[in-house]
Amino acid sequence: MRGAMIHAPGDIRFETLDDPRILHPTDAIIRTAVTCVCGSDLWPYRGVEPTGEPHPMGHEYVGFVEEVGSDVTAVRPGQFVVGSFATSDNTCANCRNGFQSNCVHREFMSTCQADHIRIPNAEGTLVATDGVPGEELWPGLLAVSDVMGTGWWAADAAEVRPGSTAVVVGDGAVGLCAVIAAKELGAERIIAMSRHESRQKLARAFGATDIVAERGDEGVARIKELTGGIGADSVLECVGSGESMRQALHSARPGGNVGFVGVPHDVALDGQELFFSHVGLRGGPAPVRRYLPDLIERVQSGAIDPGPVFDLTLPLDQVAEGYRAMDERRAIKTLLKP
Repeated sequence: MRGAMIHAPGDIRFETLDDPRILHPTDAIIRTAVTCVCGSDLWPYRGVEPTGEPHPMGHEYVGFVEEVGSDVTAVRPGQFVVGSFATSDNTCANCRNGFQSNCVHREFMSTCQADHIRIPNAEGTLVATDGVPGEELWPGLLAVSDVMGTGWWAADAAEVRPGSTAVVVGDGAVGLCAVIAAKELGAERIIAMSRHESRQKLARAFGATDIVAERGDEGVARIKELTGGIGADSVLECVGSGESMRQALHSARPGGNVGFVGVPHDVALDGQELFFSHVGLRGGPAPVRRYLPDLIERVQSGAIDPGPVFDLTLPLDQVAEGYRAMDERRAIKTLLKP
């Protein structure tokens, strides 16, 4: 098979690799329909996270089942499936409580920028679609495997309610999908924080009612101005930097909630400030598996279409250009076709 390997910061190579095989009876092998580059992949690409030895990349996927282990009965060869970036058995106590991304048997996917993938915990991780969806739906379904599911988790964790005001911090693919989620969960006002015209336009198309271009203290002041000096009911933090977290916490009203889904880098919280703010804080790796059946149905029915977050499509063998385009902000998110 062929797939992407990172060798050092800025050094992504498309290489011939060993074919995946069933290692455990709970595994499945899928042939990739489409995959992509994630904003979080840029952390090692930029050297913010160490690379160490060369290793495969990618954690978002949809595809066709080719082989299953002896314990896998939920999906069968030939079916089109969507999975999560965090695999789960979907039966342990954490899974039953809705936090499949903290499954006691969890494995994070990391080999998905390839034409074939081994899926651990396939029985609890993969969800088959009703028939093979048209290729026009593949980008939206691919988004469900991570960025749409993560955006939904941000809105859920921030307790977006009908008629509420929600602020989305971050205009990457997750932030844009969080706008969709906030709208679907009934927010009356959705304020997207973005400084980029093309992303502002997409945020509005997804349901944003207001755009705030300012950042930091100026951004917080603008949010307060738009909310009568009080702050937002829900703030969806979709970046993971110290600045974005401070901006999110300070933009929430007393008694409001922050859902944080950006992988934290250099984030430190002031316990006393949080204590007196009365702001609730919840986040972490998105329990995408919890939302898969619902989100797949919404995409297939046309209720939502997160597919436009992919604004660059390349052959899989041009994966290195996909990274460069996102790193240089020439693309929001790169779709890769094997």
